[in-house]
Amino acid sequence: MKNYFITGTDTEIGKTFATCALIHAITARGIKVAPMKPIAAGTINLNGSDINEDVAVLMSAAGNSFAISDVNPYCFREGIAPHIAARHEGRPIDIDVIRAAYKRLCSSSDMVLVEGAGGYSVPMSDTESMADIPKWLELDVILVVGMRIGCINHATLTADAIRTRGLKLAGWIANTPAAQMAAYEENLATLKRVIAAPLLGTIPRVPASYLISALDATRLAVKHLDVVSII
Repeated sequence: MKNYFITGTDTEIGKTFATCALIHAITARGIKVAPMKPIAAGTINLNGSDINEDVAVLMSAAGNSFAISDVNPYCFREGIAPHIAARHEGRPIDIDVIRAAYKRLCSSSDMVLVEGAGGYSVPMSDTESMADIPKWLELDVILVVGMRIGCINHATLTADAIRTRGLKLAGWIANTPAAQMAAYEENLATLKRVIAAPLLGTIPRVPASYLISALDATRLAVKHLDVVSII
């Protein structure tokens, strides 16, 4: 069974939301899914411990059955670009640490979904970017497209960048993180035409009245996904 790297057309476009929905959808088919967010920037205090909020939601979606040190090997306090946060803390990112954690997750699950931080090409250091992670771990990529103005440009550039690195774009998800954009259907039709990969789902904005918690919202999104092509 394949493992995947989840990236997005930008930051704050719903990568974690979509990843949790994928976890729920795939787990419902009897497959044990491990989440991984190798690098996270920005923490909250949860039950007396500092943790990245996205990581907390990912772990909850997967049943909190994996070690946080494997799910999130690098957690930086400041919610800024990872390479800057790493520099501020004097803690450079080491791919061997990420690879070892990834292998442990592989050994204790059927599938690993590895979520990037920020957009596809966000720097991790002066010489490496988030785009190196799927190359290092030999992962196909799933692209989350934030459905808002500019998404066609962002999506085509990201898809081209993925293929330029010799990686396979296994599928994409259209996610609506805010109010529905103008000419939504026309934009969606254009994206279907220009992205040469299966559309795994079109997730509408979850009405505010349903947002009991981030985790509950991701469960509502499952019905909008079709994961057959990636399992």
